Amino acid sequence: MTEDTIYSEKDADEPFRFNEDVARVFPDMLRRSIPGYAASIEAIGSLAGRYVKPDTLCYDLGCSLGAASLAMRQGIRADGCRIIAIDNAPAMVSRCKEIVAEDLARDPDATLIEVVRGNIRDVAFANASMIVLNYTLQFLPIDQRDEMIAKILGGLNDGGLLVLSEKVMDPDPEMEDLLVALHHEHKRRNDYSALEISRKRAALETVLLPETVNDHRERLLRCGFSSASVWLRYFNFVSIIAIR
Repeated sequence: MTEDTIYSEKDADEPFRFNEDVARVFPDMLRRSIPGYAASIEAIGSLAGRYVKPDTLCYDLGCSLGAASLAMRQGIRADGCRIIAIDNAPAMVSRCKEIVAEDLARDPDATLIEVVRGNIRDVAFANASMIVLNYTLQFLPIDQRDEMIAKILGGLNDGGLLVLSEKVMDPDPEMEDLLVALHHEHKRRNDYSALEISRKRAALETVLLPETVNDHRERLLRCGFSSASVWLRYFNFVSIIAIR
């Protein structure tokens, strides 16, 4: 695993981008930056085993290097399924295709993963039993999120599952300050320097737009999901399960 030293080597003079530099170090970046990330990926595999039905599609939206897709593949027990992994960053798609090909070579009988470069807002969802938005919705403009969730709902079969993981903000300013401080301490324990933490925060602040847990839950219910609940929270990172 290549170590993430991006923000020790350059200043945050431009917004965060999913470019070749990020793709090269992305697994290490996730491991050190997002508390609870490994647990969310593990659970996606378990949920796939429970919710994915025969002859249906699964979608991994903003797939990056395909961790959620691979977890679904490992968890799926139903026959005739296919996973569509979508990302709009060329560097991520290129590396994801390599990782998926390596995994397929080890287990050629597993569920097929199709890696596609594209904008998730342009996807025509259909016949889906499971859709994953793992730290992806937060990069869409807030005024486009209702439409995205509504499209996802429209493509899910009855009883289908959406997994939505996001960085969130707390409506209580004092609690928000505490959660941010705890997250920064988590990064320091994972050997990021104060300078790296500061630079990355500045690079993300114009492209990653967090909302509250209540904002997300209200949107999911407003768009038509029958239920939506937080199943995992670690500081200001949450994962929500929503069922059509």
